Amino acid sequence: MNKVYDAIVVGGGHNGLVAACYLAKAGKKVLVLEKRHEFGGATKSSYAFEGVAAKISRYSYLVALLPDQIIQDLDLEFQTLSRTVSSYTPSDSTGVLINRIFDEDSSKSIEQIAGDKSEALAWREFYSRIAKVAELLAPTMLEPLKGEGEIKKLIGPTLWSEFMDRPISESLNQNFKSDLIKGIVLTDGLIGTFASATERLANICFLYHLIGNGTGEWKVPKGGMGALISALLQRARELGVELREGVEITRVSNSESGVMVESDKGELFDSKLVIAGCAPTVLAKISGLAAPKSRDGSQVKINMVLKRLPKLKSGIDPEIAFAGTFHIDESYSQLERAFQQAKSGEIPDVIPAEMYCHTLTDPSILSKEMHAAGNHTLTLFALHTPAPLFDKDHENAKAEVTKRILHGLNSYLAEPIEDLLLRDSSGRPCIEIKTPQELEAEIDLPRGNIFHADLSFPWKSEGEVGKWGVETSNERILLAGAGSKRGGGVSGIGGHNAAMAALERLEVIN
Repeated sequence: MNKVYDAIVVGGGHNGLVAACYLAKAGKKVLVLEKRHEFGGATKSSYAFEGVAAKISRYSYLVALLPDQIIQDLDLEFQTLSRTVSSYTPSDSTGVLINRIFDEDSSKSIEQIAGDKSEALAWREFYSRIAKVAELLAPTMLEPLKGEGEIKKLIGPTLWSEFMDRPISESLNQNFKSDLIKGIVLTDGLIGTFASATERLANICFLYHLIGNGTGEWKVPKGGMGALISALLQRARELGVELREGVEITRVSNSESGVMVESDKGELFDSKLVIAGCAPTVLAKISGLAAPKSRDGSQVKINMVLKRLPKLKSGIDPEIAFAGTFHIDESYSQLERAFQQAKSGEIPDVIPAEMYCHTLTDPSILSKEMHAAGNHTLTLFALHTPAPLFDKDHENAKAEVTKRILHGLNSYLAEPIEDLLLRDSSGRPCIEIKTPQELEAEIDLPRGNIFHADLSFPWKSEGEVGKWGVETSNERILLAGAGSKRGGGVSGIGGHNAAMAALERLEVIN
């Protein structure tokens, strides 16, 4: 230990790297320590199947919350691509097709399900209101936290009442008649969290999914999610950030210089500040700080590589159906029933899920040979499958959950998805399933929670302290990951805000 860093970043995921780049750009001496032998965490890409040239984003998939400002500030060579289709929801022999730019075809699709034109009009009006909220709220995500009163004044009492005060269930029931249409809207309030539509947690989750960059558009990362990590690593090296992998931190404590960091191999690193790119529960174990209480993660993730896309019973072109988000058994009543069953400790009879095909928008994650052969990837995200369902008998529960998820998918396909799975070089089908427990073991998501902790509204509540939402009870330790306030999702917002707070503190220290 012969030098003192301005900041040591614990965890080399996208938030940690964003923080490191901002600090180094400001001329600070920064060290990033990643415990695994590869940077990226939940945002890395991998060749998941032996001998199969498909580089898959195994843990995180689409990008909406990453502000364009961060890409511009750090001059990152990273691109996201728009999808032509927002979503397709099959239902019996038909389905609801919503194009990214809501058009006459989208209106007719809703009208066919709902039985009249009023539902499509309600859809337009509902999303125009949330678009106004997004436009106003998105710019505040990279600013010091505003108070609740300021945000309420900014948004206005009517929009505040609909999206913040009342459970989202009330707004859905007031605006829509169709059980299926309500469910399509509700999914954005449930992805990544275990909640009922009647809980405010669903409002918060809904808000995060709809405000990204002021538009709420979910885009495909060109080259896969790992392309973001590659761009950040390249920029970090150019800026002089010291990067070390395979270094697990076991202890963080105060020192004369500020903070001492100790590795599992006994190495000591001294720094003025520590920025935790890890989950708050991980930070608590190594620092003694208190960890926030939060719900367990509730998602099962499935990655597949196919020979070709499956045909559908509805007859829609699969290149249209899978171009956006494909909803499986996600009507309002199905979502609520699955939640109640899982809450009582039962595996839901019908497991709601959604999936998308990366390679329809961006085939660059496949080799030229695979693309020419018509191969595709499918990524599925199952809802209301919380960690406790797998605690007693993990493998049997995993098998049963997988069986029910695939049964739900197959009920809308004209051919079983199992028959279309590509085989790896050892003859095994190209499908992998990740439970909440496996997500924790592999990438340190606490109990599989992709947000690290329960999301909170992106403003300061009455009596809450902290300027940037990254502060801890130790003034020398800051949070940068998804567990920081406003940090949920693949956004880099936690990293940016931690860097801003760190620069302010370093001014005082120096």
